[in-house]
Amino acid sequence: MRMEELVQEKLRHVFHDKSMVFDKSRFAGGLTNYNYIMEIKGIEYVIRQPGGMTEQIIDRKIERVNNNIASELGVNSNCIYFDENSGIKISIYINNSQNMAHADPSLPQNLTAVSRLMKKIHSLPQHFANRFDWQTELHKYEQIIEQLHGDLFFDYTRLKDQLVNFVQKNGQNAILVPCHNDTVPENFIIDDAGRTYLIDWEYSGMNDPCWDVAAYMLESRLSAEAIDYLIQDYFHRPLTPVEELRIKSFMMAQDLLWTAWALIRHYNGDDFLEYCTIRYERFRKNIKTISKSPACAIAGMVMS
Repeated sequence: MRMEELVQEKLRHVFHDKSMVFDKSRFAGGLTNYNYIMEIKGIEYVIRQPGGMTEQIIDRKIERVNNNIASELGVNSNCIYFDENSGIKISIYINNSQNMAHADPSLPQNLTAVSRLMKKIHSLPQHFANRFDWQTELHKYEQIIEQLHGDLFFDYTRLKDQLVNFVQKNGQNAILVPCHNDTVPENFIIDDAGRTYLIDWEYSGMNDPCWDVAAYMLESRLSAEAIDYLIQDYFHRPLTPVEELRIKSFMMAQDLLWTAWALIRHYNGDDFLEYCTIRYERFRKNIKTISKSPACAIAGMVMS
């Protein structure tokens, strides 16, 4: 059964309506998955259609548990249905909301909201049962690419080894807390009362909190001024040299990891080659720069 047909079948089952049609006219975005807004019986819902190869990339059983923990904390949207076999999810749409990318991820008030929400998650007393380790994830992605008979960039292995060596040298003494691990501005949702939520917990797990901070800086392409503001709001002090190197390490690791992720989607027939190339070129630039000058500015690393 095609995924769209399966989504429609689930909708009919959940809402007890055998005539219901999966309406894809209101696309709500997404990279890993495709989200659509549907009004059903007077209530608007976000219907998640899993993207290609996600059954191999994502552990939906873990996601379901972590998604529920985030909802209980009050930082996630309200999920009414989660199928851990297919990855289909139905959540209540947050009315009159916009994501942080549309609201401007670099505005001081938005940086404050993001910082406080991340700190709340990182202080969550109930820990996630799984750990998110980027090297483990990257190895898994590389194996999937090999299964798809795909190719890596000609200098991929050499530059990856440089990164691993850099991380081993500079990324020691990491702490583990509950992390979202995909803190792109599109995943931060602001409602009409100014309350901020963080959605899409596919990659969540225990990790160093600097990963989430680094991801927001990188994915939002923050300016030097906005980066300084976020650091001050989150840490309430300047970064230590170790924290600064850890954030730089994680920025490069994220570009390499999501490059491999995009290659999986590309070799599966999805249109992700441009996205993949942009991320890899930035990784290539940054690993060469930081190998020569570890003191390079964080702000310079966010630009592709």
